[in-house]
Amino acid sequence: MAIIHVDGQEYEVNGAQNLLQACLSLGLDIPYFCWHPAMGSVGACRQCAVRQYKDADDDKGMLVMSCMAPAKDQTRISIEDEEARAFRASVVEWLMINHPHDCPVCEEGGHCHLQDMTVMTGHDRRRYRFRKRTRRNQYLGPFIAHEMNRCITCYRCVRFYNDYAGGTDLGAFGAKDNVYFGRYEEGTLESPFAGNLTEVCPTGVFTDQSHSEHYTRKWDLQFAPSICHQCSLGCNISPGERYGTIRRIENRYHGEVNGYFLCDRGRFGYGYVNRADRPRVPEWRQQPDQEPTTLEVDAALARITDTLRHTRRVIGIGSPRASLESNHQLRELVGADNFSTGIEAREQACLALMDELQRTAGLPTPTPRQIEEHDAILVLGEDPVQSAGRLGLNLRQAALSRREAMGEKIGVPAWNAEALKTLGQDLYHPIHIAWPAPTELDEVATRHALAPEAIARLGFAVARCIDPASPAVDNLDPATRETAQRIADDLMAAERPLVVSGGSLVSDAVLQAAGNITQALARRAKRGGLVLIRREANSTGLSLMGGQTLDWAMDELTEGRADAVVVLENDLYKRLPAGRVDQALSRADIRVVLDHQRTATLAQADFSLPAASFAEGDGTLVNLEGRAQRFFQVYDPRYLRPETRIHESWRWLHALAAGLRGEGTTDIDLDDVTRACAEAHPALAGMVEAAPGSGYRVEGQRLAREPHRYSGRTAMRADLAVSEVRPQQDPDTPFAFSMEGYSGADRPRQQVAFAWAPGWNSPQAWNKFTDEVGGHLSGGDPGARLIHRHPGHRDYTSGIPTAATSDDTLKALVLPALFGGDETSARAEPIQQRMASPVVILCHVNAEALGVRHGDTVVLGDSGPAMTVQERDDWPMGWAGLPAGLSPGLAQGETITLTKPTGGEP
Repeated sequence: MAIIHVDGQEYEVNGAQNLLQACLSLGLDIPYFCWHPAMGSVGACRQCAVRQYKDADDDKGMLVMSCMAPAKDQTRISIEDEEARAFRASVVEWLMINHPHDCPVCEEGGHCHLQDMTVMTGHDRRRYRFRKRTRRNQYLGPFIAHEMNRCITCYRCVRFYNDYAGGTDLGAFGAKDNVYFGRYEEGTLESPFAGNLTEVCPTGVFTDQSHSEHYTRKWDLQFAPSICHQCSLGCNISPGERYGTIRRIENRYHGEVNGYFLCDRGRFGYGYVNRADRPRVPEWRQQPDQEPTTLEVDAALARITDTLRHTRRVIGIGSPRASLESNHQLRELVGADNFSTGIEAREQACLALMDELQRTAGLPTPTPRQIEEHDAILVLGEDPVQSAGRLGLNLRQAALSRREAMGEKIGVPAWNAEALKTLGQDLYHPIHIAWPAPTELDEVATRHALAPEAIARLGFAVARCIDPASPAVDNLDPATRETAQRIADDLMAAERPLVVSGGSLVSDAVLQAAGNITQALARRAKRGGLVLIRREANSTGLSLMGGQTLDWAMDELTEGRADAVVVLENDLYKRLPAGRVDQALSRADIRVVLDHQRTATLAQADFSLPAASFAEGDGTLVNLEGRAQRFFQVYDPRYLRPETRIHESWRWLHALAAGLRGEGTTDIDLDDVTRACAEAHPALAGMVEAAPGSGYRVEGQRLAREPHRYSGRTAMRADLAVSEVRPQQDPDTPFAFSMEGYSGADRPRQQVAFAWAPGWNSPQAWNKFTDEVGGHLSGGDPGARLIHRHPGHRDYTSGIPTAATSDDTLKALVLPALFGGDETSARAEPIQQRMASPVVILCHVNAEALGVRHGDTVVLGDSGPAMTVQERDDWPMGWAGLPAGLSPGLAQGETITLTKPTGGEP
């Protein structure tokens, strides 16, 4: 810690920070542009000038850039110095000489960092009267819009895109006052993190293209704290709604999970919520070939309960994309013995093994933020960017953190970004990735292209190299033995090694190998960690809840041991072969499906109930680290569309259960159902602490979902009634469906719907909600950890797979895909535009045996999807690499056939 003096006041600050970060952490306002809490300082904009004095006797001082000056003990500065204020005002003026001053039509208007800083410096008159420089904008893809005329040359965009995220197709072209930020030619930005430019850019150069199509100012959006449902990382998001549709998703700061950034699937994959073909009212299909009949709520509940009451046995099929509360209510409806998780058997076995490894493998599971502190990493059987988006950024920062370690030795502070970049050059902490296909991290990692069983054998060999007590691997070839020793040496040389694995290969051997490595490191007293990636948003939570597999449910129905099924937010055709699902569902006399999308499973339903999406309901998810997190309803769909009958699945299921028991339908609130779930499942007991209950208040007030400038509430319902109705009431949460309520930053709280503070309207307002800039939320980071490491050591696993032998078969290696690889975001139009054309990866030997070459077209099976052949020198023999989502129901490792299309290409 250090003592600094600011305008005569004494403050205690973190001495490792620069003066700008220290002052902002104190709540003092200094304008800035180029500096960013996650990316450090480069001193490019000259906007953060303050006067610094040598000592208490110095009355002259000198102007310094606070982002480039350390917060050393006894530093004395003045923010309010007249010359410093005049200098900052002049900087804004010349930065904006060529700016179009188009705030009324700019999409950043109202949440623009440039607007905030201009007001903060007092610049309010334009003196420049000459012709302004103009630029030609580029098409940058379906996610990002480009308006170069607004650029103030802060360099934030390229620093994030190139240095932080590792992108290569965005650059700065030109020199002096003629610099252009864009691509060398028009085209889609390739980085899966490009969407962060919309928040990184302090002006309106890079804006949200998906938001542009239904644009609304930030102050007219209604928000709620939410959790991204697109993967298992559990990033915190702020969805904004207007007129009953989600208009945009912004990053919601979480000090331990996502920090300031999201992946593009999480940011732009919300379009499925707004689809016009969504089920919005209950439907009843009397005959399979008939069009469904719409029903009112009471009639639907009465018909369903009456039908279920006369069945012999009801099977309930849950979902890892549904909340814990909804899955629990389904379990209560059908009984614990009749509840299936809705997860395929092999995947569920892997999930159970991952839970067990996190408890017993000997090393803790770090938070995503803590991952960046590890100095050697082995990724075993995963492509982190494709399977857990945002996690890839954490791993990349871990590799880059070697620069900070080098800088610390010679006194270069961690915030001095350009100095560290020059010092580190191409030196990184070691990352080894055992994965057959190229990854986004290959620039900073060493990739080992191996088949799944070879990945597992490599992992067991690494464990053996670390600890000779670990089981030996028979018939290990010299190259693999050498690779294993090199990886083991890197892990043992590190102070904090990390092992990353997961379920992408659906291989318990790979997971057991990761467990053996982790256990070996623990026995050698290493302060390391273990991260295990799950497939879906609530895979971890559902595995902690427990239940039978989806295969079991299909067998029970097929064999006639059950004559009714209730399916919760799950498209079974995405998980198992269509023939098997058809056979099972056809044997059921009654099929009830709850979902917010029209899926192939919902099309088979006798009764369908419209479920709420994450934007329309409340619930709890558990992320890959075992952190339970609450998402809150953004808007009530009935407010602007009274004809809709959308409810949370847990409300529908509670009403059905009450009807089956012959009770009157009584409402249930979120606190009740969350508490009931926690009490019923000991492993989930801590989920109640994930967020405050509905009774939480700040200064006696609810929390506002809307900014205080929100407008048009009466006009929005003018087509329904000219009188203004009472705002919706929310008994489930502490939030109000209005601007009335607390929205400030001066009272510590965990759940922040949107970031706003006086003078701070842009995403930089998050600095006002943290204990220190770049630290943690002042009220504590949201969520509660449910999985805890047990002390002691576990026994090594000896189930080492044998070396693969070549034969004539070709097996499917399903590769996770960030765009198009999950069930819901693939329905969003912008994501569909980013989905790559189907490609099958083959080695040269397999391609030659099939009689195809690189670029040829083949068909999966007899009539499956057509794909372009991609030959790779390092691809394992006997495997065909296929993107996830290409062929629903295709199992990992399943034997497949590829054929040339006949009668011309399809």
